[in-house]
Amino acid sequence: MGKSSELKGFYKLSPKERLKIVKEFADLTDEEVELLQSTGSLSLDLANRMIENVVGVFPIPLGIGVNFLINGKDCLIPMAIEEPSVVAAASYAAKMARARGGFHTSSTEQIMIGQIQAVDIKDPNKAKKTILATKEEILKKANEQDPMLLSIGGGAKDLRVRVIQAFTGPMVITELLVDCKDVMGANAVNTMAEAVAPLIESLTGGKVYLRIISNLATERLARAWAVFAKEEVGGPEAVDGIIQAYAFAKADPYRCATHNKGILNGVIAVVMATCNDHRAIEAGAHAYAARNGRYESLTVWKKNEEGDLVGSIELPMAIGTVGGATRVHPIARIALKILGVKTARELGEVIAAVGLAQNLGALRALSREGIQRGHMRLHARNMAMAAGATGTLIDLVVQKMVEERKIRLDRAKELVEQYQKTGKI
Repeated sequence: MGKSSELKGFYKLSPKERLKIVKEFADLTDEEVELLQSTGSLSLDLANRMIENVVGVFPIPLGIGVNFLINGKDCLIPMAIEEPSVVAAASYAAKMARARGGFHTSSTEQIMIGQIQAVDIKDPNKAKKTILATKEEILKKANEQDPMLLSIGGGAKDLRVRVIQAFTGPMVITELLVDCKDVMGANAVNTMAEAVAPLIESLTGGKVYLRIISNLATERLARAWAVFAKEEVGGPEAVDGIIQAYAFAKADPYRCATHNKGILNGVIAVVMATCNDHRAIEAGAHAYAARNGRYESLTVWKKNEEGDLVGSIELPMAIGTVGGATRVHPIARIALKILGVKTARELGEVIAAVGLAQNLGALRALSREGIQRGHMRLHARNMAMAAGATGTLIDLVVQKMVEERKIRLDRAKELVEQYQKTGKI
């Protein structure tokens, strides 16, 4: 029998007990376990080589999403995030998905877009035709920049040209379509765009300014979908409530911004754990949500004929499993090992499934008891610790604030002071 991610009572265990289970699941070494237990796992020397002006490191919690069954494979999901309830919500939604076979995923090829901006062109449409007629030469020049990527089947595969109208006048935008395989691709694509810029100038008689990758990765999409049995969700009324919540997001951009933010809670947590560029993912997701001229949901929710809930998600997924910080940061390497993914495409599909699960967890909570119930106890713990509570006093302060429904720093401070004076609350 294979290893299962369905871990009952996982949240009740101590961190060391949980880590022991993860070690066995992912075949982690003793050294990898030691790194996970150390908040100083990123050395100051290594940090200093990763970015500029380093003065220290900034650890955030790393949790494990459980219960995930993705394409028939059990997965544990490393999630780096500071916000309470996110890991629990994703894990609970993943458990609900198991009754109907878990999550299913697909994705496109790993194509990124490099843009070359040319201006001051007398006849933009003629320039467009000239560039297209010289496509093979331009692609050859681009691919000379990265023979390694070319050797594994990647590289510049095609180009397209658009004439756009800016307030400064017309621009001719040449776009390289580059298959980045298992790297995110920013360095490779930018290098190619810079290399072909002089050729574009020569062909058009214009001047090239920007030569840069686009984070709206419309050619690099990840998708996930799942059926959630109505009994698992909470019954027909719960299914209807979730669909009404989705309908609200679909109709109103003010609600939709928070709706999509909830999706990205899960997505970005995995992106962070694997040390990918979370800013690129978030920018691309929001831009993709607005691609039709209005800001819309990244997910779709509906009922099937049996009354079960059906959910799907599609979003750009420009991530890598090799290169950059993903292979430099020791915890990122361990996170990839726990996930058990071999390619960037597979990682992107897993992340999409997490985003769908996260959205369901949030919609279910919102449409039933409201979001605060799930957040309350964890938020109260943060308030108690901020007020100076330690050890068992944290639990006492939390219990009192939850009972009173007063989750505030000033109240936490009052309770800590009261305990220090009297020995009780």
